[in-house]
Amino acid sequence: VQLQASGGGLVQAGGSLRLSCAASGRTFSTYAMGWFRQAPGKAREFVAGISWSGDSTYYADSVKGRFTISRDNAKNTVYLQMNNLKPEDTAVYYCAADRTEFVHVTPALYDYWGQGTLVTVSS
Repeated sequence: VQLQASGGGLVQAGGSLRLSCAASGRTFSTYAMGWFRQAPGKAREFVAGISWSGDSTYYADSVKGRFTISRDNAKNTVYLQMNNLKPEDTAVYYCAADRTEFVHVTPALYDYWGQGTLVTVSS
């Protein structure tokens, strides 16, 4: 599986962005998917995850109520809608695929990673 993240950019605080992660391969619909982010000098952290069916979603406390993860298995794509962005959301955002049906918050448990897309939120 190859993952291609896109949609990052520069936005003012309070603004919105939607990230996309396009996946190759016919088994995408069986994978749990996650979004992670990594700010300069910090460890990669879990942002949001979604089960293979899309029925279950999980969020880090720092983004609950502002970010929404979704997926379209027909398009092999997972999305992260980010609203009310804050300067502390500035980071490189990565999408990742987990071959199990479970969403994990630990990066090491994911099997495939996209290249990352930079999100910069100005104050």
